[in-house]
Amino acid sequence: MSKTITKQYFARNTLLVARSLIGCVLTCDSCSGRIVEVEAYTDDEASHGHRRTERSALMHDTYGHVYVYFIYGMYHCLNFTTDRNSSGAVLIRAIEPLSGIDIMQLRRKTANLRNLCSGPGKLCQAFAIDMSFNGSRIGEKITLKEGISKTIAASSRVGIKKATELEWRFFEKDNPYISG
Repeated sequence: MSKTITKQYFARNTLLVARSLIGCVLTCDSCSGRIVEVEAYTDDEASHGHRRTERSALMHDTYGHVYVYFIYGMYHCLNFTTDRNSSGAVLIRAIEPLSGIDIMQLRRKTANLRNLCSGPGKLCQAFAIDMSFNGSRIGEKITLKEGISKTIAASSRVGIKKATELEWRFFEKDNPYISG
């Protein structure tokens, strides 16, 4: 049986946490899926943690909490805060659906499994994650269990203009559910 991930798991360095989340199983309500793509953010220029703001305070003050923000006026993005000694968070970019698929398909209005959770906005819509999750502790509204990952690859993060040289996007190589 898989071990439940607790707050202490997230106290570590953000990059270590990010890599280790690949393969873990996220459950929210009656839906679950394997995390197959993430991005790490610390205090680099592309990160909300670069400057302390009301929105980014969670990245500075907590670890093992859910950090949700709204982007482009239309998408929610799910992150987990990390690193007890610094600012950090891991953006969950893509999930391989496991259970509650019919519910996720209704929420996303698509039957295409590969397109169901293959991006941060898509997975939040599929799992019905919104701003009401922001600030909750891991284990309250969202639970995580340790999982198994295959080969993990790294690349530059997606959609940023600063700190592009940092290869802080981690994903399960050849997994059909990662973002485009």
